[in-house]
Amino acid sequence: MTWRRGIHLLTGLAAFILVLAMSGPIWAAVAGGVVALAPILLPERRSVAPAADIIPPAPPETDPLGMVRSAFANFDSPVFLLDDEGNVLYQNPAAAHAFGSVQNGQHVSARIRQPAALDMIREALATGKSGSVEIVTPMPAENVYMARIVRAVGNADFFVLIFRDISETRRIDRMRTDFVANASHELRTPLASLRGFIETLQGPARNDQRAHEKFLGIMAEQVTRMSRLVDDLMSLSRLELKAKVAPDVAVDLAPLIGSVCDALAPLADDLGVEIIQNVPDEPVLVAGDRDELTQVFENLIENACKYGQEGKRVEVTLSASKGHPVEVSVRDHGPGIPEEHVPRLTERFYRVNVESSLSKKGTGLGLAIVKHILTRHRARLVIRSEVGDGSTFTVRF
Repeated sequence: MTWRRGIHLLTGLAAFILVLAMSGPIWAAVAGGVVALAPILLPERRSVAPAADIIPPAPPETDPLGMVRSAFANFDSPVFLLDDEGNVLYQNPAAAHAFGSVQNGQHVSARIRQPAALDMIREALATGKSGSVEIVTPMPAENVYMARIVRAVGNADFFVLIFRDISETRRIDRMRTDFVANASHELRTPLASLRGFIETLQGPARNDQRAHEKFLGIMAEQVTRMSRLVDDLMSLSRLELKAKVAPDVAVDLAPLIGSVCDALAPLADDLGVEIIQNVPDEPVLVAGDRDELTQVFENLIENACKYGQEGKRVEVTLSASKGHPVEVSVRDHGPGIPEEHVPRLTERFYRVNVESSLSKKGTGLGLAIVKHILTRHRARLVIRSEVGDGSTFTVRF
């Protein structure tokens, strides 16, 4: 029963009640009962708003790429957002730093010039498929990136081009390859000599006593050389394992340098070199490992005696003035080192003169060991050399 029909019924009942009330007391009582039942007979009116008054809220206007921009803004890796034609919709700060800024709307080729990367981008734009390629950027510094592009479909259809820097990984791979090749070469030479001498002693020189003595002496030298090489390789391995653990024991450098110079005095005498010490009387303390620092200064002073032999003297100076870092410099007055070789002196197996190094029984690992030890000690090796005026190797703590 609708409310409108209820109104009509109520009107009719009112007229009927009025007639009954006028007919006598009995009928007036009946009319009162009908009035009491009226709320039950009539439907309850509900407050319902007209349909025209219900307006759904409008969805808020949002930037379809806003959240994506926010997500990539703090990425360490360079990221570009591209439309389906390869135009840049956004580049994060890392991309601007690595490749230079590009205005939104410009084609990505304005900054990415590597043919392999551009071919990958064109194929992805044409097919919608993901792709990846390794590229090298020569300027301003050589970096190796793994570039990858993927299509993102959502509120906006776009492509994500991201570059992951793998320069350090490739550098370590090259170092590992070079190290294995150099170590193999260094071991192959004495092993080949040993094999030749053994075959000679077993064959033509079986009964030649003089040949026995000569060849056995050479074989002993080759075995000693291989032992030194293996020892140096083991030292490098141990240093790499604890490279991140800085020593925290106080070491007095003054007596340490004195003991190293005393230990190398017989070698210097044999080479005709005088070791001159300039060491203060008061203690000079640094945080370090005594055995490792001894190895550093033994390497530097021994090299100065061997390769600076022509200068006849080697000067070892310890300086510790207030307000300045502690420094130990080892200077020779030999032939010096050409400038182009200086940056590579601490590389493993790198030699300025191979024949000279081998004749002086060098393994090519001494300065590499020095560099690793000083890195662990949070110290630096500074090398200055001039052809004809000797070299200076300075340890700066």
